[in-house]
Amino acid sequence: MISVVVPVHDEERTVALLYEELQAALEPLDQPWETVYVDDGSTDGSFAALTRLHSAHDNIRVVRLRRNFGKAAALAAGFANAQGDIVVTIDADLQDDPAEIPRLLAKLDEGFDLVSGWKTHRRDPLSRRALSKIFNWVTGRVSGLRLHDLNCGLKAYRAEVVKGLRLYGELHRFIPVLAHYRGYRIAELPVNHRPREHGRSRYGVERYVRGFLDLLTVSFIGRYRHRPLHLFGGLGLVLGFLGFIVLAYLTALKLDGHAIGQRPLLILGVLLVVVGLQFFSLGLISELITSQHEELAAVRERTELHVDEILS
Repeated sequence: MISVVVPVHDEERTVALLYEELQAALEPLDQPWETVYVDDGSTDGSFAALTRLHSAHDNIRVVRLRRNFGKAAALAAGFANAQGDIVVTIDADLQDDPAEIPRLLAKLDEGFDLVSGWKTHRRDPLSRRALSKIFNWVTGRVSGLRLHDLNCGLKAYRAEVVKGLRLYGELHRFIPVLAHYRGYRIAELPVNHRPREHGRSRYGVERYVRGFLDLLTVSFIGRYRHRPLHLFGGLGLVLGFLGFIVLAYLTALKLDGHAIGQRPLLILGVLLVVVGLQFFSLGLISELITSQHEELAAVRERTELHVDEILS
């Protein structure tokens, strides 16, 4: 089954139109499919429109959140309620073209676990396009996953990629990065992007700022979650070594008869050594916490997270 997850926030005029386009794109595939609409605290008539759709069609599921929690929470709720082996995400504003979904699914069949859309000709204001390019470039440099368009809402996943993901804040932007750190195979495909005809965009500069902070969180969790000593211990060793060099230099000056008590360099050297020891100690404590968590986690769960295929 194919599950199409659609986060909705004040999109009363588009939800029915989107379903018609999804129907036109997916019916020819001759596969069972469903649409999971997630109403993220809409204040217009979106939920009423979804209720009418749900009454008219058997393959529609509607999840209503108590208030507007954001796109990450809406996607997490949609993933939890999706029943398909393949999960597709698409925004409800009709800028993403549902006709591209069969191409994404065909790319999955080539052996990939996640296929992300790439809006090569993006129909958004210049300011948003420029900010998005900077954001994607920075994310690629920090995370090691080079994609042209992390912000595209049109993506296709195998269900195991998204099941169990903890999404909050702006982490929905970094699902490909989280999947990359878990060893899943990721591809990118150019897709059609259409001008916005209904509603207005709710994305501003502040979301990119929050997104950058979440990028640091994702990178830290992905790279150092199971080896925190490599980060904190490495920083501690570097700072401690610099402090040792400074203090050794001052010691040599002292032995040569120079006064060092009033030198700011002495304070700097002591500070570097103390901070280095603190970072190294933090790394050791983090390792103890991590090892305890690994011991408490189910062995089967840990194994299934990393195993890709078994031939027997």
